[in-house]
Amino acid sequence: MPNRQTLQGGCLYSSLQQHHFTACVALSTQAVVLKSSRELPSSPFLSHTTLHISLCHAQTRYSIPEELKRGSVVGNIAKDLSLLVPELYRRKLRITSEAGKQYFNVDMGKGELVVTDRIDREELCGQRPSCLFPLELVIDDPLQVHRVEIEIQDTNDHSPSFLTKEKVVKIAELVNPGARFPLESANDPDVGTNSVRTYLISKNEHFKLTVKNLKDGRKIPELVLDKPLDREMQAVHNLILIAVDGGDPVRSGTSEITVIVLDINDNAPQFEKQLYEANVSERAKPGTEILQVKAADADEGLNGEIEYVFAEQTSDLILSLFNINPSTGAITVEGVLDHESNSLHRFDITAKDKGNPEMDGHCGVEIKITDINDNNPEIVVTSLTTPVPEDSAIGTVIAIISTRDPDSGDNGKVTLTVSPKSPFKLNPSISEHYSLVTNSPLDRENNSHYSVKITATDSGKPPLTSEKTIVVELLDVNDNPPLFSQPSYAVYVKENNTPGIIL
Repeated sequence: MPNRQTLQGGCLYSSLQQHHFTACVALSTQAVVLKSSRELPSSPFLSHTTLHISLCHAQTRYSIPEELKRGSVVGNIAKDLSLLVPELYRRKLRITSEAGKQYFNVDMGKGELVVTDRIDREELCGQRPSCLFPLELVIDDPLQVHRVEIEIQDTNDHSPSFLTKEKVVKIAELVNPGARFPLESANDPDVGTNSVRTYLISKNEHFKLTVKNLKDGRKIPELVLDKPLDREMQAVHNLILIAVDGGDPVRSGTSEITVIVLDINDNAPQFEKQLYEANVSERAKPGTEILQVKAADADEGLNGEIEYVFAEQTSDLILSLFNINPSTGAITVEGVLDHESNSLHRFDITAKDKGNPEMDGHCGVEIKITDINDNNPEIVVTSLTTPVPEDSAIGTVIAIISTRDPDSGDNGKVTLTVSPKSPFKLNPSISEHYSLVTNSPLDRENNSHYSVKITATDSGKPPLTSEKTIVVELLDVNDNPPLFSQPSYAVYVKENNTPGIIL
């Protein structure tokens, strides 16, 4: 069942005749709301027009599992936001989302938030541990904006899988027991306990399996030689590697491991580090050197000559972005890097010697893509009220505006400004939101409409900007009495005129 939580927040209500302040304090799971209000004296200068505006900062969160059926109820949004169901249609309740695709809707007859499309958590959030889907509910008369977050919980709907279904491991017969041979990690799009939990190996006499836990949470299976090999007794060992996740029910995936026992060359290349790390700008051009891996082999001649290659399970994306010099181990940029698409790349490098039989060593590489200010900020008009009565009081909310910038850090921090000669100004609200309000008296007889230019500027160096123009129409009110063309009229009339003659 969906689970609802109300986060700490508050609502500011304003009226041309009176002001109310309501502070909302809530506890998770079961909302307990304490309300206090005070009424200020109404203004003596306001007589016949009342506008109600509400910007609600309270944040409501629901938790639902992915893959819910269409029509499933997330929660009673009307009850949770203290809205009256009969007024939802009249007040034009609508949902806006930054995701581009709409997964939810409100049943106007019941006030329930329902699922309207299939929700795939892996498609929305990938491997991120927390998956929040933000919504904004906008209603009119008075204008209110409510922020709602839907937490998409992972279900165990994927089995672990190996990129390589069959792997060949070559081991010299002189290798001592205890030698370790890294195997390919399984991939599981699920997260948390539903992801890969451990690995198993099929029963055999010569090998056992250990699992190395990396600092980033990944688990690397390693084949460990438990009993000396004898090529003359058995030249090939066929094993099954099993990846098991922690879901309920448990899912698993397998890969066939073929161990070929080789003679002679008994020293494998060894890297200086088990993990190499580096940073590179997303603007780096192809050919730019990022780092250099280095391995050594104690053997002589061809048995000690090393060639560097990407590991067998390396994805096509990594191969398109990076290149490695087989002789020097220098890793360079091959394709176009994009911090916004992928800010971190992990892959493995194999060092192979040229002995007979061939032996290899392995290391990991982590490359972080540093952000540059290459995305212009976006201006999103969430709600706009037009036309506006020309006698609206100063501070009347005209529009709710938000900003968006996919860059990170200062490159993604955006500020909004409005043209100084305009009778409007911007007031900061919550989470990159602004309210456009009147800043001076309006007069339709002088200007029937205003074109308000909004400018968004990020904090990058150099900063990037974008502009959007909002047209605000003015609504006439009866604020001008009729006027004659002149204060008095003099007419000369002949006597004895017939009645009805126009003077």
